[in-house]
Amino acid sequence: MADTKLVERNIPGMNIRASRFAEVEHAENAGATLRRLSAYFTREKGLVAGMLAVVALGTVCGVCAPSLQSRAIDVIAGEAPGPLVPILLVMLAAYLLYSAGQLLQGRISAHLSQRIVKKLREELFGKIVELPVGYLDTHSHGDIMSRMTNDIENISTTVSQSLPSLFSGVLMVCGTVAMMLWYCWQLALLSCVTVLLTVLATKLLSAKVRKFSRRRQRLLGELNGTVEEMVSGYRTVVAYNHQALTTEEFCATSDDLTRAGIRTDIFSGVMGPVMNCIGNIGFVIIAVFGGWFAVRGIISVGVISAFIVYAKQFSRPINEIAQIYGQVQTAIAGAERVFALLDVAGEDKSGEPLAEEEQAEVSFRHVTFSYQPGHPVLRDFTLAVPSGKKVALVGATGSGKTTVVNLLMRFYDPDSGEILVGGQKIQDVSRDSLRKEIAIVLQDTVLFTDTIRSNLTYGNPDATQAQLDAAVEMSRCDELLRLLPQGWDTVLTGGGTSISQGQRQLLAIARAFIADPRILILDEATSNVDTRTEKAIQDAMRLVMKNRTSIIIAHRLSTIRDADLIVVMDQGQIVEQGTHEGLLARKGKYYDLYMTQYAGFAT
Repeated sequence: MADTKLVERNIPGMNIRASRFAEVEHAENAGATLRRLSAYFTREKGLVAGMLAVVALGTVCGVCAPSLQSRAIDVIAGEAPGPLVPILLVMLAAYLLYSAGQLLQGRISAHLSQRIVKKLREELFGKIVELPVGYLDTHSHGDIMSRMTNDIENISTTVSQSLPSLFSGVLMVCGTVAMMLWYCWQLALLSCVTVLLTVLATKLLSAKVRKFSRRRQRLLGELNGTVEEMVSGYRTVVAYNHQALTTEEFCATSDDLTRAGIRTDIFSGVMGPVMNCIGNIGFVIIAVFGGWFAVRGIISVGVISAFIVYAKQFSRPINEIAQIYGQVQTAIAGAERVFALLDVAGEDKSGEPLAEEEQAEVSFRHVTFSYQPGHPVLRDFTLAVPSGKKVALVGATGSGKTTVVNLLMRFYDPDSGEILVGGQKIQDVSRDSLRKEIAIVLQDTVLFTDTIRSNLTYGNPDATQAQLDAAVEMSRCDELLRLLPQGWDTVLTGGGTSISQGQRQLLAIARAFIADPRILILDEATSNVDTRTEKAIQDAMRLVMKNRTSIIIAHRLSTIRDADLIVVMDQGQIVEQGTHEGLLARKGKYYDLYMTQYAGFAT
């Protein structure tokens, strides 16, 4: 299953204010992750330097503008000498530069984040396509996808929005405190009372929001799951008259979600008014004590106006920094997950090329293999598949038939023993050159969102039109192409969901034909076609498999009657082998399988 936190954080309709206070993920080794992430910033030194310069310039202008405002008010009040117009012009320039800096900062940070994320995304996708099959078999596909989408997006958002705000916020706080202390340290200390109130209120309210936000996210996930399950299994729900019970369960979850949502929105909605109230308290403090200080001649009226602006500038960055901290922590946790996937060892592509010979004999010699240590799937497995012959593997589910194919394709390596193709040990052969000589048709058809032509030439991009036409005719796909509106250029969307499962199977078989392999593997290749089409495909496959080493995995025993050798497997071992007629005459394991399937014997 996908990482729950990551999925929930992207649920549509989630309150934006509440999401700021959602549960924060923390990296296990934040220091090492930050050092590694900083290398990506180092490659973009120009953009980083430009962003920091713009942030610094904007902060300086933001800090200096209230001081200029104070000076102008004092000149107007007659408390300070000098011309007014130059001060107003400089103040206007400061505010304009501040605004321009904000705009430029957003643009630079957007470029910086996208360039860093582009590099990360490319490296991550490059790693995913090189991952061993064993890793994908033992890890959640949703989790891997969430690292490419959610985690990368968190990093992008943090770089483009949070980091610039964090830099400018720290500089603004430092500059504002310095100016306030310089003007009147007594009033500056009094203003800090509101800062303490702001921090305390933020901590209390955000804790409440996080609590109910987590509950709302969990309930919303349950509600979405209920709807999805009901829609996908609607026929079953109706068939068993479970509409009322399903509605009752939905309404119960919906009621809980409504209550959690109301509480979340109440506490997140209170945040703004509470902050405004605290800010107003700060203005009252500044007005009362500032007026008293002004009467005593400690400060001028202009300083009071400057303090009012500085108090606002002081509380806002602190609030933002408190929120940004959680976003940064989540981004670092996401980066750690991305780097963990990047550190997974890819498939070893080294090895000598497979000799280009017509002979493609496949031999398994005393092979033992287990997916989990101590639980072998194959035990001392020995089998010889003569070149150009058709060998069928049959047996109950879990007997190890597909594992044989996995080992031959080098999706996995055996624990002991050796596998040879044409006399070469495949452990010494590069995976690329080995798989180039093998075509496989699986029971679960995989087609890509692309044209039919691109899908068929997936294993042989250089195939000629004559080869395509011949493969389509042999696999009985010609009628399908005639019915499709754009023929060869018809785009299959959603993995070919616009056509039937049987038609997808025919296209997969045609794709294997076009690859023109020396070794052909068919794993229940005709399981999704009707009997008439199956017969036609079998006739075509006889032509295609002629002079090719072929391994067929089949549960439907009618498809393998003409196999040169039928191998019966049970619990990872060969218990029988021979021809169809010979195995039936022996009345052993194969006979039991055949009679169970076609004569109605009890299992």
